[in-house]
Amino acid sequence: MIRNLFAISLALLGAAAQAETMKMAVTTSFENAGLADVLLPAIKADIDIDVQLLVVGTGQALRLGEAGDVDAVLVHSKPAEEAFVANGFGTHRREIMYNDFVLIGPAPDPANIASAATAPRALSQIAAAQSPFVSRGDESGTHKAELKLWTAASLDPQTFGAWYNAVGAGMGAALNTASGMNAYILSDRASWLNFGNKDGLALLFAGDPLLFNQYAYLPVNPARHSDVRHDLALQLEGWLTGDHAAQLINGYTINDQALFVFNATAE
Repeated sequence: MIRNLFAISLALLGAAAQAETMKMAVTTSFENAGLADVLLPAIKADIDIDVQLLVVGTGQALRLGEAGDVDAVLVHSKPAEEAFVANGFGTHRREIMYNDFVLIGPAPDPANIASAATAPRALSQIAAAQSPFVSRGDESGTHKAELKLWTAASLDPQTFGAWYNAVGAGMGAALNTASGMNAYILSDRASWLNFGNKDGLALLFAGDPLLFNQYAYLPVNPARHSDVRHDLALQLEGWLTGDHAAQLINGYTINDQALFVFNATAE
């Protein structure tokens, strides 16, 4: 009897010692950048939460939040995020970090975008030359940013010919396609720096303010889905906006190049 009670006590203690688990939908660009490999172990060590990532495009991440299939989302499309909160699916939006989008293309640069004055002008030159272009085509934050740039250039991808290739894929897969086709593509800088298959491609255009890329954290609204772990989502938000996260995010580099800038502010 005593032995059984001792075994039960050990089992209960073991269960109590297990970390809490929450689900977070994140963009493929966040995952491809490699930052998750740095942040997740630190989150576990500091606040004892196991964060399970569902890696999808921003549009799908927000749909997972709407369905209550995750406890929080970390994405990068401000209009879609604001609509998510306004429609009651998220409790609030909290900015965490940023980087920028860049235009990648064949090193010889047949459309001469390296000399373009603006990002919309660079896209106009690609369209005029009908140089192969790969689009994510997946409603991701990167895809939404690309469409915004085409609009700024007064161009509509639905009117483009075979040179425009919407692949419906994540950032890594889209970059691989661009490499195979020797094509232009819009990428976030972090994914590009962490991308291994750069043969023939080069970063050709960056620096336009329109290429700013903000990432934000949105806890799913427990009033919509009572089973979400809103308590854990708020704990994680506190960590993501704290000093240790800032140190890790700002210190994350590839080839001595920083990939993200922490910009969360105190509430």
